[in-house]
Amino acid sequence: MAARGAFWESGLMMVQKFVRSPDALALIAFGCLLMFPFFGGDFYIQLVTKIMILSIFAMSLNLLVGFTGLVSLGHATFYGLGAYALVFSSPQYDPPNFWLTLPVSMLAAGAAALIIGTFVLRTSGVYFIMVTLAFAQMVYYIFHDGKFSGGSDGVYIYAKPELRLFGFDLLNLEKTFNFYIMALVAMALCYGALRVMLHSLFGRTLLGIRTNERRMLSLGYATFRYKLVSFVIAGAFAGLSGYLSAAQFGFVNPSFLGWHQSAQVLMMVILGGMGTLPGAILGTFSLVLLQEFLSELTKHWLLLMGGIIILAVIKLPHGLAGGFTALFSTRERTLTKTAASTRERTSAT
Repeated sequence: MAARGAFWESGLMMVQKFVRSPDALALIAFGCLLMFPFFGGDFYIQLVTKIMILSIFAMSLNLLVGFTGLVSLGHATFYGLGAYALVFSSPQYDPPNFWLTLPVSMLAAGAAALIIGTFVLRTSGVYFIMVTLAFAQMVYYIFHDGKFSGGSDGVYIYAKPELRLFGFDLLNLEKTFNFYIMALVAMALCYGALRVMLHSLFGRTLLGIRTNERRMLSLGYATFRYKLVSFVIAGAFAGLSGYLSAAQFGFVNPSFLGWHQSAQVLMMVILGGMGTLPGAILGTFSLVLLQEFLSELTKHWLLLMGGIIILAVIKLPHGLAGGFTALFSTRERTLTKTAASTRERTSAT
């Protein structure tokens, strides 16, 4: 009996360890999102699609803030450039080619990140924050005041991208369900790519730079190059998110480039938990769903939302993901103590 009890206790502890791991949580979340369209209406499917697209945006910023130690207030620049790149590379009335316009958007955002990063990464701390904000405002006013971009009114995209291969339609993105699936796959691929990268030597080096850049310099690492590569990758993924947002709503205006867009995605990262990929996704879902709920509840919803976020930051300094990790750790310690006391009673008997 004692051996059987110990077997079940060890099995339960293994299950808890698996469920606590970020990959298991991500897999469970992916399965739930995959089943969601079969139960949700069109409005909620479009809402979750929007959240998944913003999750890509949040993960890209988390690469800078949580893993490289670079707090940027100009990350929306690359989000907006990815959206505008879709506009400029699309025919006026015909559906744009997905396989052509998507790489163009990511390359445009990545190239802009390379140029901007070459300058801003020569600063650090609060100066880095201010310089990224300054560059973001420069780009914002170029598009806000330029006739080529539609000015403050923005521009429309009259058809969603066409996903064709060898003359066959793989997925009709005009359908809400199909666009949802495409956004889900894009989010999953971004998560997988970032996870593999962050568990490589490159990712470990970024963590070392975040912890102590001077020590990494003394060990011979070219920290500027590592930070620049991280900045470019984050910009390219932000461009992907902007591309998908523009394709979903069929409209782009300078607000895509605004500093408030950068501040909002930074809030998602902080709320979910910096330095964790699931935290970025969790923070995005929490913030957007909170906005939707409170805006329906009262017209003073911004006041309530600000209070909730302040309370969350105070009570959960490591974000929602950190709170869940601490909860699982507490339960595991309790289970371990209970199992130890049970074995002691059994042996005494």
